[in-house]
Amino acid sequence: MTAPGFLFCCDPLRPRSPDPRFAQEAAAVRRTGARAVLIDHDALLAGDAERAVAGVGRDSGPYWYRGWMIPSARYAELERALVARGCSLLTDACAYRTAHELPGWYEAFRGLTPRSVWHALSAEEPLPDPCLWPDIAGALGSGPGIVKDFVKSRKHEWHEACFVPELRDTDRLAAVVGRFLELQGDFLAGGVVLRAYEPFVPGGEARVWWVDGEAVRVTAHPDTPGRAPAPVLGTVGEAVRALGCRWVTTDMALREDGVWRVVEVGDGQVSGLPADDDGQALFSVLLGL
Repeated sequence: MTAPGFLFCCDPLRPRSPDPRFAQEAAAVRRTGARAVLIDHDALLAGDAERAVAGVGRDSGPYWYRGWMIPSARYAELERALVARGCSLLTDACAYRTAHELPGWYEAFRGLTPRSVWHALSAEEPLPDPCLWPDIAGALGSGPGIVKDFVKSRKHEWHEACFVPELRDTDRLAAVVGRFLELQGDFLAGGVVLRAYEPFVPGGEARVWWVDGEAVRVTAHPDTPGRAPAPVLGTVGEAVRALGCRWVTTDMALREDGVWRVVEVGDGQVSGLPADDDGQALFSVLLGL
């Protein structure tokens, strides 16, 4: 059997080089002796998956992807284009969507993460009647909440497009959701998610990396690289194994009552490492070294 390789995004300006954001990771993969092969992320997002994988050798074996986020539908196109070249992805399109989008992972982590409800919506659809959002939020009851899509929030526009002080304040809820949708525009992923707000203590989030159901690394979250809390995992491993995806991350934060909570789950292929971490220890696990 051919040993696994890694697919990295190429530099849009220098297609024969890895994207600068992932250059040190590609070098780390090569130090392990594994293959680091480049694909064209821009071509993939533009809908030309065949051109995106033109540099991948035919029948060159299975691959982990490592790069920028890919919409789930485009990831499925990537998988099909690789299969047509006699290759495969070690995280298939179904597993990618499951770990990447909140509706896919929420049930496995129910009780470990803030309560959530959602409404599927594509960027091409007309905006729903604002009266829809209070109906959806009703399942969460009263109290503050968070607005996001299936993948990302706009936490840097906290009061404008993320945080709702009271979910039963229908005007404020509609305004925040409306602004969120306006700012997301064509980048809206999957639809709108409303989550119950939980207060966390200062100190940053921990990112836990899981491979085949086992926690193999804990790093700082890329947004708070100088902070590396040590989370209590509790039953999180059981939830990861129930999810059934090979390479995932869980972002964890300490709630004010002293309970560690899962803030987000992600596909490990598109989860960021801190800037000073080249990923070699993680890649060695993925390669079975």
